[in-house]
Amino acid sequence: MNVSPYIMYSDGKGNIFEDTSLYVVGRAGWDAFPIPEDEWIELPEGGNLYELPGRRGIGIDVNTGEMRLCEKGWAVAAFIPPAHTGLYLAAYETMPDAPTLPLFCYTAAGWHDEKFYVPAVRIEQDIRQECGGFSDSKVKSGVTDMLEAYPHNRLVQHLANNCALTYHCPAARNYFMGRWECPIPSSPPATPTASAAFLSSRKTRPSSPRKTVSRSSPRLKRS
Repeated sequence: MNVSPYIMYSDGKGNIFEDTSLYVVGRAGWDAFPIPEDEWIELPEGGNLYELPGRRGIGIDVNTGEMRLCEKGWAVAAFIPPAHTGLYLAAYETMPDAPTLPLFCYTAAGWHDEKFYVPAVRIEQDIRQECGGFSDSKVKSGVTDMLEAYPHNRLVQHLANNCALTYHCPAARNYFMGRWECPIPSSPPATPTASAAFLSSRKTRPSSPRKTVSRSSPRLKRS
């Protein structure tokens, strides 16, 4: 790219807009920085956009060149798919009553020339977790077969109900498609003396305050 993308914001109802008065900036540590134009790539297939409730995005005013908040809605970040590494986090200011976000990587994201962009680089050429290689019907069929074969296996239940069907983990989906890999989820020790434990199917899904909008969503609107 030879220009910077515009910042995006959410209206809190699943709709994402561009704000053409602000360019996107990225965060590294606790500071916000302009993102070099050559570090932007189109959001890869399989990426998603996140609404960050209770947070205002930070951008560079296209007229003054000064950083300021986008007051039109909540900040927006991107999830970039496996094989890619994000170079900057989303830059935002957190409001006093903002909910806690899940522990994900919230990559900076912008909009330019009818496309979503992220500051990222592909670091792995292996295709095993590429979005285009998955079949939802084969994953669901594999889940059914494995649960029937191992009805009392809590690890299989967790991989099926949480990882593959709820969070769409690529490694878990590969497992139920019968190819390449099987993930082993684990959690931190419950106490200083406890060893890391396998997550069981009795674990409930944590509440998540963010919403996602798929890359193919037509909901982005100009403002």
